[in-house]
Order: sequence, then structure tokens, then C-alpha cells
Amino acid sequence: MEIREILSIAFWAVRANKVRSVLTILGIVVGVFSIIAVMTAVRVLQNSIESGLSQLGSHTFQIQKFPIIMGGSHAERAKYRNRKDITYAQALQVAEQMTLAKEVGIEGWEAFKVVKSATDKTNPSVSLVGETISGFATNNWIVADGRLFTEYEFQQGRRVAVVGERVHKKVFPRGGAVGNQIKIDANWYTVVGTIEAKGGALGGNQDNFVAIPLSTFLDTYGDRRSLHIMVTAKSPEVYEESKEQARWILRTARRLAPGAEDDFAIFSNESLITQFNEFTYYVKMGIGFISVVALIAAGVGIMNIMLVSVTERTREIGIRKAVGAQKGSILRQFLAEAVVLSQIGGVVGVLVGILAGNLVAVITEMPAVFPVDWAIIGFALCSLIGIVFGVYPAWKASNLDPIDALRYE
Repeated sequence: MEIREILSIAFWAVRANKVRSVLTILGIVVGVFSIIAVMTAVRVLQNSIESGLSQLGSHTFQIQKFPIIMGGSHAERAKYRNRKDITYAQALQVAEQMTLAKEVGIEGWEAFKVVKSATDKTNPSVSLVGETISGFATNNWIVADGRLFTEYEFQQGRRVAVVGERVHKKVFPRGGAVGNQIKIDANWYTVVGTIEAKGGALGGNQDNFVAIPLSTFLDTYGDRRSLHIMVTAKSPEVYEESKEQARWILRTARRLAPGAEDDFAIFSNESLITQFNEFTYYVKMGIGFISVVALIAAGVGIMNIMLVSVTERTREIGIRKAVGAQKGSILRQFLAEAVVLSQIGGVVGVLVGILAGNLVAVITEMPAVFPVDWAIIGFALCSLIGIVFGVYPAWKASNLDPIDALRYE
């Protein structure tokens, strides 16, 4: 029997028992969907980290009070909250004593701000960052129009601002932000520059910010806060050494005893990706286990459906054997039906899973992904399930006695 004829009969058998086939396929869909949806979402987030957290310049690391990914127990999270803030004086000590750094930036953040111009305003979603001049280089922020604020403006605490592209488009939709004023809370700032667009990352948008001098920021919003320190090493060769140097300067500034645990976190693009992979490992394992159980349950359903099909088609099998059909032909036919059922469920599960997983891309404003490797794995798993759980019904059908089968009512 030709492959085309085998597949044609297999699809006919699926269509002939629509309700039963749909219920069987549904189990496969659930199992494959759970794997593909989670892996697609993880891939979107990983792309977000790899592209988005390259907001730090090359061979740049950041020091802050909290780890970038806070897992662990309630007690562990409480330990992080109880850490002392990284003060401006401590950050300045790092900036002044670093000999292996090309640039050292210092910054503080306030979230959920509304930015207004004379005619337009944003949603309460803009991040306001107090920044040192070196912080623009360590954040890999490139001026698109205008300039950065000057050292004089920084020292004098002037109300000047550099805006991200998203804020620029929102409050100055016709362009021409430079030289105009914006209002944040009760304060007006003169826009002196705009930053090139970088796009979305990690649930936010890297262009949705306004940067003002850190001196102005601390005067306006208070200095009782923890600041971030960003360090760009002089070269990739001294990158690791510069991290150690910054660590020991900050430990000294914070008067940590020898042997005491660091009460701050250092991370870079690479370390963040590593932390993210560690964080999602157990999620992947858990979802994988649940999905395998679901697929096995679906496989058992396929086997039961195929056994029922063998029973219903006993007389048909007898007729085919009587006219010369071989055991192998009948075995292949019923095995093909099991695999077709499984693969239909696999295709639906893969497509729905990719759509569901890419909801994360919509939320985080990142490009959608199509995880070809996981789609192939999901489809292969379905084929395997169809083969494994279709073998016994196919074997049973191929071994029916033709005389007994012809007498079956």
C-alpha cells in the first residue's frame, strides 16, 4: 500500500469519527501547548534581556542595592530590603578611586511620572532618572538631537532635561523638543537634548524616560535613597579586574568587615542572562514534567480510541485480509492513523502555544519569536506519542484471524 493511500485512509478515519477524534486530539493539544507557550515566552524574555540589557555599554557593569532578579524565601528578600542604601558619597568614592574605569556613572530613579509640554502629556508611566554626565555613556545613551547637560549645569543644579525618544514623540509629536520646556510634578525643565531610540525591554521601554542632573534630582526628590553605580572598564582585558576593584572600594566605603558578605549586587549583561536562565530552569522543568504527563495521558487516550476503532472495523480488517492484505500493510495503516491523530494535535498545540507565548512579546513591546527548535521538538514528541501508543492497537489489528474477523457482527 502506497504512503499516499495510507495517509488518505488515515485522514478519512479521523473525519469519520469527528467527536472522538477531537476529544483525543485535545489531550495532545494541551500537552504541546503548555510546552510551546512557556518556551516561547521564555525565549521572548531571553531576547529581551540579551538586547534590552545591552542598554549597559560594552564591558560595563552595574552596582545596586538589590539583585536584579529577587527570588528566594521571604527571609532572603527581607535581607535585601534591610541592606543600607548606596549613598551619593559612597558612589562618589567609587568614581574617584577607580583606576581601571573608563567611565563611572551614578544615577537614581523615580517611576510613574507624567511629563507635560504646553500642548501634550504622557501617561503616568515615564521614568525620571537623575544622572551624572558619565552615566549617559555607561547606559549607552546616544544623543540624537541637541546635547547633554554641562558640568556647570550639573554643579549648579539647573533644571535641564534630556528626553528619551518615546517621551519626545509623545509630548512633542511634531518634533522640536530642544529648547522647549516640559513639566514633571510641579517643576519645569528646559529640554537640551534627545536620545536615540532603543526600543522595548523587560516589560518596559528604554525610550520612556527623562534624564535630569543627579544634583537637581537629589535636591528635588531627596537624597535618602539608594543609587546605582555603573562602571565601564578601560578595556575587555581588565573587565573582571575592574569589577573586583569597584567591589573592594565600595566594601571599604560601606565599612564591611573582612569576610562579611557583600551587601550590594553587581551585575552585567552576561551575569543577568545567567541569573535569568537559572531562575527559569525550574520553571522549564516543572512545565516539562506536567506536559510529559499530559502527553502520556493523551497517548493512552489515543491507544484506547484506536482499540475501539479496531473493534468497530474488525469486519473491514477481515475483508481486507481475505483479499490478500498483508499483516504489515494493516499494521502500517492503523499506526498511521494514530500518528495522524497525534500530529494534528501537535500542529494545533504548537500554533496556539506560539501565539500564547508571544503575548509576552506584546506586553513587553519586544519582537515576536517563532521558536523553530521547540516547534520541531513538539512535533517530534507528538509523532513519538502516536507511534508508541499506536503500536499495540495496530499490532492487534494486524494479527486478527481473517475468518473470525469476517464472522464478527
